[in-house]
Order: sequence, then structure tokens, then C-alpha cells
Amino acid sequence: MRYNEFTIEGRNAVIEAFRSGKPIDRLFILDGAQEGAIQTIKKEAKKHDTTIKFVTKERLDQISETGKHQGVIAYAAAYEYVQVADILERARQKNEPPFLFLLDNIEDPHNLGAIIRTANLAGAHGVIIPKNRAVGLTATVAKASAGAINYTPVAKVTNLSKTIEELKKEGIWFVCADMDGTSMYHLNLRGAIGLVLGSEGEGVSRLVKEKCDFTAMIPMKGDIDSLNASVAAGILAFEIVRQNHFC
Repeated sequence: MRYNEFTIEGRNAVIEAFRSGKPIDRLFILDGAQEGAIQTIKKEAKKHDTTIKFVTKERLDQISETGKHQGVIAYAAAYEYVQVADILERARQKNEPPFLFLLDNIEDPHNLGAIIRTANLAGAHGVIIPKNRAVGLTATVAKASAGAINYTPVAKVTNLSKTIEELKKEGIWFVCADMDGTSMYHLNLRGAIGLVLGSEGEGVSRLVKEKCDFTAMIPMKGDIDSLNASVAAGILAFEIVRQNHFC
């Protein structure tokens, strides 16, 4: 289901946004605010697993569009998230082994949108992102996906490492993109697989990488040592496609 991405300002407006079921990607609250309505917002955020950032009044004034934020501003997602189980069910309905993208530290909306586009074209059943240190499903992401966001479901999880552990019970193997890994051409990437990708700056976090079954390196011959995250995603994803459908 699509929503219009927008900023929600004011205590009552934010409370009603939570209670109406709108997916809230980010929540900013005035540091030190303790009033009753603020406590209600905190409870709603906890109930919906929304991360709260406590900021100064100057920061709220800076990002406010109305100047009447009352100490709280929320950003609603442009699209609704699904559950990881919905992605697995999608694979079952197609009678295909699950093919998932798991993204760690992807904070650039253009990168996320481009990766969702790649995931769709590669036939992936869905994309999984963490709730922290990651961009959400903003209007910019939707535009960069070139419409793929309407067809490729995205799940947001609290703990990416724990999610990988749970998905391993479903028989899924996980390959992590890493410059120090094994050449992707020397790996068996067939069957149920999760492709784990990080940002070009930080890569995949240590805890997430440790949960992966193997690491894959893209052979390169140039003078610089990294690819844009969405470009790396495309190269690795279509090596998985090649091995599963054209070998």
C-alpha cells in the first residue's frame, strides 16, 4: 500500500498517525520533554518499534515545515513495509527457492531505490533493511526504484543478525559482499540465498558479516578499490541469476 511521504508535526497529529497505522520511519522528540502527550508518543513508538531521536529545539526548528512542532516531528514512510514471513510466502507461491537482499548501513535513498530496482529485475522475492542506520521507504527511494517498489516488498527488522539466524532455519544460505572475500566466480551461489550488502563507505558490519556463510568479492582491475553499493548489488545479483538459471 502506498502512502504519501510527509512530515507530521505536533503532539496530537503524531499520536493519531501512530494509532491510524501509518508507518513512521523516523521520530524526533525534544530532549528532556516529559509531558503527558510526549509520554503517550513514546509508548506508541515503542509499540510500533519506531526509533526515537532526542534532539534540541534548534534542530526541531531547523527541520520543521510549520514552525509549530510542539517538541515532536515524525516522518511517515511513503510505502508500507511487509513482514519477513510475507517475503518467504512470496517465494513459496512462486515455487522458487527464496532469493533475498539484506542491506546493512545503506543510508543513501538513491542507492536503496536503485538496489530495489535491481532486486526486482534479478527476480529477488524481497529486500530486508534494518530499522537503525538505514534510510526508509521515502519518496526519493520510490523514484530511484523506477517503479520497482510497487512490485518488490521491503521488510524492516530490528536486528539484521538475528534475522539471518532465523532465516537459516528456513534453509537459506547467506553470502556477504566483501572486498576481502572469495571471488564470486569461485563460489556456489545456487539455491535459496540471501545477498548481504553494505554501504561503500562502511561495508557490512562485523556482527552481520559473522553470521554469513561466506563472503564474495567482485574481481576488479581498476585503480580504486570500491564500487557504488547499487552497482555492486547488480553485479553480485546477476551472478546469482546466472548460476541459478543459465548454467
